[in-house]
Amino acid sequence: MKQSISLPDLCDAYPNEVRVADPLLQNYGGQVAFSGSIKTIACFEDNALVAERVQEPGGGGVLVVDAGGSLRCGMLGDNLAQKAVDNDWAGIIIYGCIRDVEIIRRMPLGVVALATHPMKSVKRGQGRRDEPVRFAGIEWLPENYVYVDENGILVAKNKLA
Repeated sequence: MKQSISLPDLCDAYPNEVRVADPLLQNYGGQVAFSGSIKTIACFEDNALVAERVQEPGGGGVLVVDAGGSLRCGMLGDNLAQKAVDNDWAGIIIYGCIRDVEIIRRMPLGVVALATHPMKSVKRGQGRRDEPVRFAGIEWLPENYVYVDENGILVAKNKLA
């Protein structure tokens, strides 16, 4: 979902209910402000579960991918990003890299990641879905809510405003 309230305003209104992610991730998507219910994947240099998940209905949710902070391959490219758009995902947060940035930047999808890398990942189907993951100083729990804009990333247990 497009985020309509700025993160500083959410921090001011809910100071005891939000957790702020460390400022490690860059905004690469065409939708810079977005929010939604968290769905998680943990996978290292293998984006098969990402490919599988973006083909499922997103329901306006945000896919959070713990790629182990790898800077050796892209975990999301333009084809998978388009599938996420087609299946109603609000955004994707990747603790790793993406590729095809020039195309993803024009898509109506929120995408934040550590960096970009032109090499594709492997597809072996290794990883976990719908389990807590931890990066950027946050424990990302499935069904919590994430809010993203140009000011950063917030996570809350419940939907805010």
